[in-house]
Amino acid sequence: MDKLTIYQKPTCSTCREAIKLVAASGQPYEAVNYYETPFTKEALKQLLTKAGLSARDVLRTKEDIYKELGLAKKSLTEDELIGLMVAHPDLIQRPLVEKGSRVILARPAEAVKQLL
Repeated sequence: MDKLTIYQKPTCSTCREAIKLVAASGQPYEAVNYYETPFTKEALKQLLTKAGLSARDVLRTKEDIYKELGLAKKSLTEDELIGLMVAHPDLIQRPLVEKGSRVILARPAEAVKQLL
């Protein structure tokens, strides 16, 4: 059985809820705090590709850094957006959950049940 990897921020309530659901299922998992263990551009690209999502799909538009960088007014390439997300992890919707060849954005947290 493939182990689940939950890319999360410990202070995020949705992340904590997703971890609680996975733990209750008894499935093995690893929780990765991507603030302590940052994504590389390549790793984030691979996760998004597996999920079938674009960088814009997982962009947190209500964060201060989004407004500070003026991202609503900029037309950036996928690669440029991923670079900004790696540099500013607050821009990434969370949690991203990986199991084998599948990745989902577990929003709401109950979405993680798709991988259990």
